[in-house]
Amino acid sequence: MEQLEEQLLSKILTLQKERQAASTDRSQQQHNIEKELNSLQNRVMELEHGPLGYSPPDAFKVTIPVQNNYMYARVKKSLPELYAFTICMWLKSKALAGIGTPFSYSVPSQANEIVLLEWGSNPLELLINDKVAQLPLSLKDKAWHHVCVAWTTRDGKWSAYQDGEQRGAGENLASWHSIRPQGIIILGQEQDTLGGRFDATQAFVGELAQFGVWDHMLAPAEILGLANCTSHLQGNVIQWDEQAVEVFGGASKAGFAACEEGRKA
Repeated sequence: MEQLEEQLLSKILTLQKERQAASTDRSQQQHNIEKELNSLQNRVMELEHGPLGYSPPDAFKVTIPVQNNYMYARVKKSLPELYAFTICMWLKSKALAGIGTPFSYSVPSQANEIVLLEWGSNPLELLINDKVAQLPLSLKDKAWHHVCVAWTTRDGKWSAYQDGEQRGAGENLASWHSIRPQGIIILGQEQDTLGGRFDATQAFVGELAQFGVWDHMLAPAEILGLANCTSHLQGNVIQWDEQAVEVFGGASKAGFAACEEGRKA
């Protein structure tokens, strides 16, 4: 078993070198390398932790172990047109400075349609249609935190929650804007173009779980219930489901129970 694992790890290192040598465009060669690399890394995880397979389907996390511009996860489903939303997730950042980009939503006409970003020494920011609100959240202690951001187009009202507690609120954030549909949701990277052109300095490094999207602003009591695990409310637009999340570049998926592991931190 150890010899097989060593052979797989050796093959992964070879593929990583091939990827670095490949052209930076989305060539078929690079796509094939990525596909084989992900397959091998999943096989290594099976050898180490047993076969992947989550019951229930939301009992998993995405791990991005290194800050770079090619490790990320993609949510297969897109968003409809939205006039309000709540986005919640569990996250554990391992960054030394800013936590980077836990998630970004890009559409063809606007790369920064919805982005949660903390870059370098700047504060955590919520971007909607490239308009910015600064969020007074503190997520750099390398512990699990439950995070929610909520927004409505009416007067651009927004609120931000950490571990079930509202930490900030405001208005005039992209007032009367509607979130455009049929974009791409990326976990762990900030999109400078639709689905790509990532910047390593804005990348998230750590673990993510339970990413969910609702088409309205959740009530504070509902968010508290999610954070303290007395509620299992699922997003009515995007639900966290292992089959609906793809990982790329060396990011991985593993079994995870947020309400057990997350609450320990």
